[in-house]
This record gives sequence, C-alpha cells and structure tokens, in this order.
Amino acid sequence: MASHFIVECLDCGHKAAFIPSNPICPKCGSPWREARYDFATLAHSLPLQLPGRPFDIWRYRELLPVRSPSPDLSLGEGGTPLIRAGNLGLMLGCPNIFIKDERQGPTASFKDRQAAVTIAAIKEAGITEMVVASTGNVAIAYSAYAARAGIKCWAFLTSLVPAAKMREVALYGTQVIKITGSYDQAKQIAAEFAAQRGFYLDGGAKSVPNIEAMKTIAFEIAEQMTALLGPPSINNGNGQTAPWRTPDWYIQSVSGGMGPLGVIKGFAELSAMGLIDKIPKFGIIQADGCAPMVHAWKQKKDTAQPILAPNTLIHTLATGDPGRTYTLLHQRISRLTSGAFEAVTDEEAFRAMHFLAKMEGLSVEPAAALAFAGLVKLVRSGEIKPNETVVVNCTGHTMAIERNILGEGWAKDLDVEKASSMEESAEDGLLAALTHVAIDRFPRIAIVDDNPDVRRLIRRILQAQGDYTLFEATNGREAVELITNELPNLVILDLMMPELDGFGVMDALQNNPDTADIPIIVVTAKELTPAEKNRLKGHIQTLMQKGDFMSDDLMDEVKALLG
Repeated sequence: MASHFIVECLDCGHKAAFIPSNPICPKCGSPWREARYDFATLAHSLPLQLPGRPFDIWRYRELLPVRSPSPDLSLGEGGTPLIRAGNLGLMLGCPNIFIKDERQGPTASFKDRQAAVTIAAIKEAGITEMVVASTGNVAIAYSAYAARAGIKCWAFLTSLVPAAKMREVALYGTQVIKITGSYDQAKQIAAEFAAQRGFYLDGGAKSVPNIEAMKTIAFEIAEQMTALLGPPSINNGNGQTAPWRTPDWYIQSVSGGMGPLGVIKGFAELSAMGLIDKIPKFGIIQADGCAPMVHAWKQKKDTAQPILAPNTLIHTLATGDPGRTYTLLHQRISRLTSGAFEAVTDEEAFRAMHFLAKMEGLSVEPAAALAFAGLVKLVRSGEIKPNETVVVNCTGHTMAIERNILGEGWAKDLDVEKASSMEESAEDGLLAALTHVAIDRFPRIAIVDDNPDVRRLIRRILQAQGDYTLFEATNGREAVELITNELPNLVILDLMMPELDGFGVMDALQNNPDTADIPIIVVTAKELTPAEKNRLKGHIQTLMQKGDFMSDDLMDEVKALLG
C-alpha cells in the first residue's frame, strides 16, 4: 500500500517505507530515522482541509506516520488549550506569557500524544505486545492507549517513581516491572527484555511515531497564537505574509529531550510549508541535580557527558544520559533558531508550584513546574525580553501534594465536637470557635495603586499566602483618607498615581503623628532617578520594582515588617 510519507536515515540518508516492527535502517542499521512528507503539496492542500476538522491531534493526519487513523482508538488527545498567564506576566513584567496546558490530555500529560500516535501505528502494523521504560507519565499514557487497542503493555519503572503513578499504570492492566536502579538502567533492562521476547520497544527519541506526535504541539501553538493575536506582519521571503504566528520563545522542562526535539521538527515543517513567520527560540530547562544537556550547552559542546548519579528529588526528570537526543537538539536549535539551556534547583521548582497554583489556578507536578522556574530565571537574566511572546509547555499530571512541599500551617483546625460541647448552645460554641479565624483579628494592609490589575495581583498574593485584612485605594488622595481612617499596620504603595502621587502620600502620612510610623513598601514600575531614590530614604522600608519580584519576595518583606 502506498504511503503519504517515507522515513529517512539520519546517518546514511537511505529512504524507505516505515515498518514499525523493523525500526532500524535496512541499509546501515542505524536506529535514528525520521519521517519525511511532501511539503510542497501539503503547503497548498493542508490549509484547505483544516477548517472542517476537529481541533485534536488527528487534525494533522497528513503529517503523521499512520496510514489510516482509527477513531475507535482515540481518547480525545491533542487540542489542549493555550492560556494567557496574566498574573504571572504582570509579576514578571512580561505580559505575553502563554501556557500550553498539556495537563488536559486524557491521562493528564503531553505523553498522551506520543502514546496515541505510537499505539495507532503499531496497531495498524498488527503488533500485539510492547515494552516501555518510563519515569511515570509515559507508562501511564501507553497503558491507557494500549488497553483501548487491546495491546499488552510491559512497563519498566524505577523504584523512585511515585507510588501513585505506579498504581495508575497497573490499573490499566499493564504488567509493572519495578527496577531498583536508575532510569538509564531501566531502559537498558527493558531493551534486553523486548529483544528476548521479540516485543515492540518504545525507542524514545529514536522512535519515528514519538517525534511525529510531539511536533503536533508546534502545529497547535501556531494556530492558537494566530487566533489569539492575529497573523504575523513579517514577510516570509516569498512576497507573501505567512498565515500563522509563532511565539518568540518556546519553553519546556526536559528529561531525555524527546519533546522539544519533536516540537522543533514541527516548527521546521511549518516553515518549510511557508505557514509560519519564524521558528521560536527554545528554552530547555533541566533539574540542577541532573542537567547533562545544560552543562554541555554552556560548554559549547554538541555531546553531553552523562550524569551517573542524578541528585534531584524530581525523579521523573532524572535521565542522566540523553545520548544523541541532545546532539540533535543542539544542532537544530543552533541551525534553525537560537535559545538557552538552563538548570534550576528543586527548591525553585517547588516554589514555582506554589506561585502557579496561587497566581494562575494551575496545580502542576514538580516536573512541569521546573519549566516555569526556568522561565523566571530567563526573564530575570534578561535572556527573555519584556516585549517577547513566550509559550511554556505545562507538561502535566497534577499529583497529590506532599507535606514537605506545603510546609507547616497550611490548614487551620476547627474542632466542631469540642465547640459544640461547651456550656452555651452549639451555635454559640461554633461562633466562638470561628473567632479564631475571623478576619478582623488579622494584620491590616492598605494596597494603593491606580492599576486594578496590580491591586488584584497584590491582593491575590496576600490572600494566598497569609491572613490579612485588606483595604484598597485607587489614587493618592483616596489613599491618605483611607490610611488616616483605618490606620493599617502596613501600606503597599505605588508612586505614579493621579490626583496625588506616592511621594505626596508619603509626605501627608509623615505629617500626621497617627500615620507617621506606619511602614511602607513601595512597589513601582517607575525607573527612579538618584534624586527620587534619595527622597524615599527615611520614608519607606522596602522598594520593589514591578516585574522584578516574585510572590514570595513580597511576602518575605510583608512578614518581616509585620513581625
């Protein structure tokens, strides 16, 4: 049967048909091959086909290595939303941050794309058993799709994989093999097992369906960015404007690197068809305790030295040897666009989990949070400019939150039985108990800013991370009246406001004995002159620049001033 694609060997260039049961090059034996399509024809035909199709992964079926996709195998994969991160953007001073929310896939991770395409391809080829090595999400996704397709799945998981994920894998009927060792060792054992039994082995970045599946993230982002922001205005070099828009940056946390390798292939194919204006810069984020790609990139090397003993609590990202995947990523990012490889600590990832949940309403696992910690680092270093558009892949899978991430004091105790047993009525007892959490007992803070978005952000930070009675004023004159009447314990003050600016507010408060000693935190977007900075001396406790502080930075100052 004729196919709409062929596979090309990355080592010898030999082109052949794709046969899932024989994944190596028939000429040189290399396992590294990629699918190739007729881009000249697809440049004209694909845009005409898309308007009538559902927004899911099979929308791009002409660019996927499955000859006849079966709707019966689908679980609704792909088509995940692109969400503007307004609060995070305001906090970072980078207003065009978007989140590709891959948590909303069928098994809550971007690995659903990989499993959907691979299972469809091997089902089409008549394969009935497969083997996968995984740190969690891959095994969950494959287990779901294999169950649906009637394919027996064997999953080799390291003993460090969270127990909840192991149980979910087993729930689908997958045979779980728990390996007491590293992920790299689990991959080796899985490969030996598959070879002995003659089973299909998931090849990671070497697998044609895997890479092809991941590139659909690029296709979706381009369409979604165009719908949100309109088509680009940059000429594509052919005397025409490319119809689809791409971000300036694409950011993803990685373990082995297969995801971004597929995504950059997707953007390259869109470029080859003349459908996009540019290929984004890539931000590749790794855990500091297992960052072989980051070390190689910063040393300007195209091969990564393996990390033999990963030292990170985020075990799902503990791939010590990315092998050739890094080399290919390095080459393609260097040749097609630019970017940065950056490492962040476990603590920075856990901190990102907090601010994502509290600022954007997104509960993510540490591996996904790592990408957002990397975003913060790249923005603060100036690598990402304030006017640039950024898409962060929220790779997925919300998990039960462990105690060490939340810390102490995250809940308040209210003993209903004890309160009801008091001498007064049950209702009076409950009301008495509730006084322990009544808001009028909390420190009082005035938020003064003419920008409602800034007031909302500061209010959200304070409400999410502390217990406070909050007041708001929208201009300087209103602020002076509010502070004089309410006598808050702390004022968070903007400088640039109508009617009376922040300097005028400080002068008025200093001239009133009742308000002169109220501590003030100035949060401003204004670049202060030396004279203005000197004017603030003795009047405020802290100066914070809008767009250059995180929620925890503000809370540290608030808690320090309120004792």
